[in-house]
Amino acid sequence: MNIVKEDLFKGVYDGKPTGLYTLRNKNGLVAQVTNYGAIIVSIFVPDRKGNFADVVLGYDNIADYINMNSPCMGAVCGRCANRIEKGRFTINGKQYTLAVNNGPNHLHGGIKGFNRVVWSVVDESEHSVKMEYLSADGEEGYPGNLKVSVSYTLTDDDELHMDFQATSDKATVVNLAGHSYFNLAGDGSGSICDHELMIRGKFFTPTDETNIPTGEIISVKGTPFDFTSPKKIGRDINLDDEQLRFGAGYDHNWVLDHPAGDTGLAARAYDPSSGRTLEVYTTQPGLQLYTANWIDNEKGKFGKKYGKRWGLALETQNFPDAVNKPHFPSP
Repeated sequence: MNIVKEDLFKGVYDGKPTGLYTLRNKNGLVAQVTNYGAIIVSIFVPDRKGNFADVVLGYDNIADYINMNSPCMGAVCGRCANRIEKGRFTINGKQYTLAVNNGPNHLHGGIKGFNRVVWSVVDESEHSVKMEYLSADGEEGYPGNLKVSVSYTLTDDDELHMDFQATSDKATVVNLAGHSYFNLAGDGSGSICDHELMIRGKFFTPTDETNIPTGEIISVKGTPFDFTSPKKIGRDINLDDEQLRFGAGYDHNWVLDHPAGDTGLAARAYDPSSGRTLEVYTTQPGLQLYTANWIDNEKGKFGKKYGKRWGLALETQNFPDAVNKPHFPSP
């Protein structure tokens, strides 16, 4: 296994120390996490022959994460993952204005979201690490002092758990999501279009041309968004479809079948070439599938180059722009 060196993550950013934390289980699986952005750097799992490979995209040193062109590579996104229309929302009669950093909209917490800060490590062991961050009232325009934590735990059942907690002293917007890009054939192995994907969701939320949900919730049946049975990601991705044009591929939210708050299977991805399978479970009501449509010649780990659709993100979340769509579920 070509494991990333912890020494390459030791440093100081914004006056806070950075590091890399390596988790292991009895089966030989390895997960590496840095406290910069609470980023998942590597996950090593075996193929059908027992050969281990890293199955997430990323970088092999802290400097590349700080300077990265794909600013959510493996990170925790917040305060509000995904988009808020025009960077505006109203709570208790007061309008708040956020940074506009994705066309006309606010994306993934703004200019300096949770992916761009150093988290404090408060607990660690061979199998787990817990990190906290205090987002001050007014940071990136959001109200309230918000204390957030994320715990990563690698179990002996080959599960990687991400547990989020958040408390605020004011009414605010919170939508935390992990943004790892997976390639089950191995980091840097090319397109994920031959991966087979199932999403347990019969409906999705279509968007306008700026990728903001229109407010509709429509059936996936008869559309390129039907992943209720496993199919190759690339089967329909290049069809002449308005929604696919808006996202330059898949960049949409699915309405998951399980009741919000209950843990349920959200998605299953399978790579026929390696035999590796990824299952995603969540308590959240939504799942964003993003097929790395805008990654182009990105320098990755150990000199590898990442191209368009070389990874897939399965972001469990509340619905995008839920703060401006009263009929969308909200925590």
